[in-house]
Amino acid sequence: MAETYTYKVRDKAGKMMSGSIEADSTTLVANKLREMGYVPLAIDKKATGGVNKELTLFKPRIKLKDIAVFSRQFATMINSGLSLLRSLSILEEQTESKALAAVLHEVRVDVEKGSSLSQSLARHPKAFNRLYVAMVRAGETGGVLDSVLMQLADTIEKQVELRHKIKSAMTYPIAVLALVVVIVTAMLLFIVPTFKGLYQDLGGTLPLPTRVLLLVATVLKSYFPIVLAVMVGMFIAFRRWIKTETGRAAWDATKLKIPVFGKLVHKTALTRFSRTLASLLRAGVPILESLEITSETVGNNVVSKAVLDMQDGVKQGEPIAKRMAEHDTVFPPMVTQMLAVGEETGAVDTMLDKVGDFYDQEVESLVNSLTSLLEPALIVVLGGAVGGMVVALYMPMFNIIKLIN
Repeated sequence: MAETYTYKVRDKAGKMMSGSIEADSTTLVANKLREMGYVPLAIDKKATGGVNKELTLFKPRIKLKDIAVFSRQFATMINSGLSLLRSLSILEEQTESKALAAVLHEVRVDVEKGSSLSQSLARHPKAFNRLYVAMVRAGETGGVLDSVLMQLADTIEKQVELRHKIKSAMTYPIAVLALVVVIVTAMLLFIVPTFKGLYQDLGGTLPLPTRVLLLVATVLKSYFPIVLAVMVGMFIAFRRWIKTETGRAAWDATKLKIPVFGKLVHKTALTRFSRTLASLLRAGVPILESLEITSETVGNNVVSKAVLDMQDGVKQGEPIAKRMAEHDTVFPPMVTQMLAVGEETGAVDTMLDKVGDFYDQEVESLVNSLTSLLEPALIVVLGGAVGGMVVALYMPMFNIIKLIN
């Protein structure tokens, strides 16, 4: 992972010299030049060509699973007595993720220059979020970096498992709905138009469902590119809208009200809240900073605002449970009571872990029941869509038989 640096130096005779050298950082370049008897005047990283810059525009994403593996291995190495730099160097070489390897290289270089580990990680927010950086900083301050990294690995692994559960719950309905859209579109484009000429030869007035179906098929076939462009445009506009503050707040509130799925979203947010706050408090992060970071990681704007209101209460000297009780639509009484007991006994992190375990089981149970609940409903939707179209197509045939009789 060495890079090329250009330099300007002065030798022992006072003569100016320049050249280039490969090293991992400017600090190592300066050390090498001093060992050679030169006085460094300027050291700059050699600019790369346009092709390399173009290739780095689309960097692969760093997966949470890779961060969890890195954290556990890093903790093991630190606990075994390896130095910080050597541990980072080994992890940089052995990680399977090229994107993570590039980030670890930059982190190691920053640490070599004298930055703390938490400062170096904070320069890469896409790989290491505020939760990660805050816990590492607390671990550095308390001298328990290895145990904090183990906690992070556990927390991230549970987040990965939670995401997997949610994806497994959503995969089946999305796949069936996509199948419905494909079948209906194919029938409207290729099958329904073949009946149009037959109906024209028959004459008379067609039933209303048949006329509506023919109109939709005609519009879709004649203006398919325009219809497709409008649908894509609406999807893009929706994605941009939910990224705005107003749009995200409205969409997050709507998600909580959706039948069945709203409960899944709510319980998932409560699990994230409990896990994140417990990890931060156990690592020694101050309560106000812990609540602020938790509000950013719960994944729902409604829950996030409730957590920020709890933070305001703490600033005024109130217990966390007092403000939490005011948001009974977000935090069930069980959560509030357990947190109140935790504050009284000085075991808030332990109580939050128990809350997290409870809602983790609730999410798993809900995911398992969703499949059995949605399967018959989606079959009805699929059968109703296709069957309704078939009935609409054959209704004129039934009228003809009646006329003949």
